[in-house]
Amino acid sequence: MGKPTVLSRMYGAMTTAMGKPAMRPVTRAFSSIHATMFRLSKGRASNPKWPMLVLTVTGRKTGKPRDVPLVYLDDGGRYVVAAAYGGSDVDPAWWRNLQANPEASAFVDNKTVAVRASVATSDERVTLWPRLVQMYPYFAEYQSRTSREIPVVLLTPM
Repeated sequence: MGKPTVLSRMYGAMTTAMGKPAMRPVTRAFSSIHATMFRLSKGRASNPKWPMLVLTVTGRKTGKPRDVPLVYLDDGGRYVVAAAYGGSDVDPAWWRNLQANPEASAFVDNKTVAVRASVATSDERVTLWPRLVQMYPYFAEYQSRTSREIPVVLLTPM
């Protein structure tokens, strides 16, 4: 990533703070607002440097739909995302929800696509993780903050 800029240091500090357990309700609120703005703007409410989708999963406890905005990597028609949670020591709720029910939908390119989630095999991860980090360098920083291996999640259209 080169020498950190003031903006990248501020972003790093923000993501560190947002990954703390006490901040999770704030993180969820911002994610919800971002997902809503992304849909209403037909995908324009995002950083143009990184492709984004809104993943809708089913809550494993409530059965209610839950939206989460995620940067993704296009892998030949599959969407590849990282369950990074800003480098938190726990998996994000959306990934735990997908483990309970892997069928979800993704709002991407201004359309909704039914997807099935799976974790990348170790062979797939070897090639996909570096591509994710190249696309979104913050993933490397997130990985350095946690002892868990950040899951690489494949979203395959059904």
